[in-house]
Order: sequence, then structure tokens, then C-alpha cells
Amino acid sequence: MLSGCYSLKKTITSAKPHVDAIEWPVAYKPVESNFFVHNTIEIKASPSTVWNILIEAEQWPSYYSGAENVKVSDNDTGRLQANSVFTWKTMGLDFISTVREYKPNQSLSWESNKKSIQGYHAWLLIPTDKGTLLVTEEAQHGWLSGMEKVFQPTKLRKLHDTWLLQIKNRSEQIDNTKAE
Repeated sequence: MLSGCYSLKKTITSAKPHVDAIEWPVAYKPVESNFFVHNTIEIKASPSTVWNILIEAEQWPSYYSGAENVKVSDNDTGRLQANSVFTWKTMGLDFISTVREYKPNQSLSWESNKKSIQGYHAWLLIPTDKGTLLVTEEAQHGWLSGMEKVFQPTKLRKLHDTWLLQIKNRSEQIDNTKAE
């Protein structure tokens, strides 16, 4: 598993090969963010299996301790769709997030915007010979992201590592069951 946490403004494209594949809104370009985190994991499962787990937002709390009270407000399936709005609690804060990019089996991004912290969370699903490389990156702004950088600089990276590992476990279990 590769992961990293960046809290200084610097050129990051050479350090992380997939940052340029994410369609970052101008306001969230990682090089300009107050706080940036990058995590990846190899998964021995198809991108479609990983995708289906990732978009099941209301199921996140069942396996990921960093998500609570997730509710997708624009449909009854509990699954994210293009332009979905969902409410949830993460890192002790309540958020309203809006899906900004939705390319099935390829990429998913959402924006969360509060007065104290603004964030853009992006996911890439990259097919590999063995399955899927799952990449997640998050760029943040706001005074609370500055506090996070000082007082909890690795907390978000560790939470994302946990999330990726749980998605890996679930995906591989599903694909192994299909193969039997």
C-alpha cells in the first residue's frame, strides 16, 4: 500500500503519478491546498466490483469507522449517482457533500463545503493486470484544515488507509465468491 500526506504547497505531480488524472476544480488544485492527502491500494478485483462497493454510500459505516450517519438524499437506493447530495459525519464533523464527478468504474469525486473547512475528495479506479489500483486524494482549504495540519497531520491519511483496506477486503471477497 502506498500512501502519503502533503501539507505544504509544492509541486506534487512528480511525486504521485495519478494526481493529474483527477479533474480538480480550480479552487481545489492540490498544489494550492492547505492540506492534501494521497492514498492508493492494489485490489485483486475488477473495477466494477470496486465501483459498486464505493458508491454504496449508506453502507460505508458498516465497514469504515470514519463514516457515520450517511444518507443519500436524492434517491432511495443509498447509492451515489451523478450529482447526488449526501449528508454524513466524518472526523467528528457533519457534512453535506455533493458528487461532482461520476464516471462509472473510473472516477468519483465529491465536494464538501462548510464555513470552517472545504474539501474535494476524489477517487480513481485504474484497471491493472491483477484487478484495480484504487487511488483516493483529498484537497482541503479553510481554517480548520490548518488546525488539522498542525494537530492531526496523519489522521486523515490513516483513515483513508483503513477505508481502502476495507474496500479491498470486500471487493476481493466478492470477486473470489464469483470465481468459485
